[in-house]
Amino acid sequence: MSGKKILYVHGFASSGQTGSVKTLRLLLPDATVIAPDLPVEPEDAVALLKDTVSSENPDLIIGTSMGGMYTEMLYGVDRIIVNPAFQLADTILKNNGLGRREFHNPRQDGETSFLVTKGLIESFREVSSHCFERAGEDKDRVFGLFGIHDNLVHTFDLFSDHYPQAIRYDGEHYLNDEAILHAVLPVIQWIDDRQNGTQRPVLFISLGDRIVNHSSGFPKAVGILSQSYDLHIVATVPYNTPEKCQEVVSWCESNLGVPVWNRVTITPSKNLLLADYLIDAEPEEDGGKDFMGTVVQFGSDTFRTWEDVISYFALLGGQ
Repeated sequence: MSGKKILYVHGFASSGQTGSVKTLRLLLPDATVIAPDLPVEPEDAVALLKDTVSSENPDLIIGTSMGGMYTEMLYGVDRIIVNPAFQLADTILKNNGLGRREFHNPRQDGETSFLVTKGLIESFREVSSHCFERAGEDKDRVFGLFGIHDNLVHTFDLFSDHYPQAIRYDGEHYLNDEAILHAVLPVIQWIDDRQNGTQRPVLFISLGDRIVNHSSGFPKAVGILSQSYDLHIVATVPYNTPEKCQEVVSWCESNLGVPVWNRVTITPSKNLLLADYLIDAEPEEDGGKDFMGTVVQFGSDTFRTWEDVISYFALLGGQ
């Protein structure tokens, strides 16, 4: 995101001083991260955000929780929405949110608390009723990230009804540094690459038994390699065992996370792959020896560990 602008839209009872903004600025030093304090009244918040988008022309908008709900309505911009509270009125009522509430972070106006009334609840209900009104225009420009341990909002299915890019990640409702690093940053990279027209070398990793058995270092390797390569997982599944396809996808989601979302290929023969590299512990099986690119044999004398693999590709420098 070098030289680009990111608009961050914070959650309920928060501010632009949230720790997530500080982490994004640290991890993306060449980008400008804008994070205004939102008015408590939802109509005013939406108006402020639309004015900000118009004046600042951000390249990407990231919204969390309540901010995710607002962000969905900021059409015409690439967006990442994290655990969006599309039903915020009901969420507040369910969690006994009426009455005086303290802000989680300092605000520029110096306010430290605000009052949640039934009128404010109904205002949230009215504003959120306008979500998805123009979803058809932006189907490929919105990514939804949903923590599998989120115990506050559960809107994965609702989001999926309108957008195809719904991604589960290992996290809770509130963002922390680990979630930003392993879930948000990979999506930012996909968006940045698309905006820049960047095409990275394609790297497949064959999900054989030997690879899975070394899974302790596997997720780390995937996270590192995906920063420089268009990384995909390939699994050879017999035609008459379709249930194994779902097992592969579920394993990847649970163990490898966001970097391989929508990047799992099922094929009976690895020589059908069109890619630059194939990491394979068993290249002699399922057509791997006929792969047209470079084969990196995991477990061989040269590539005994994932650290050996990471060092090899680091020397290539993304080529």
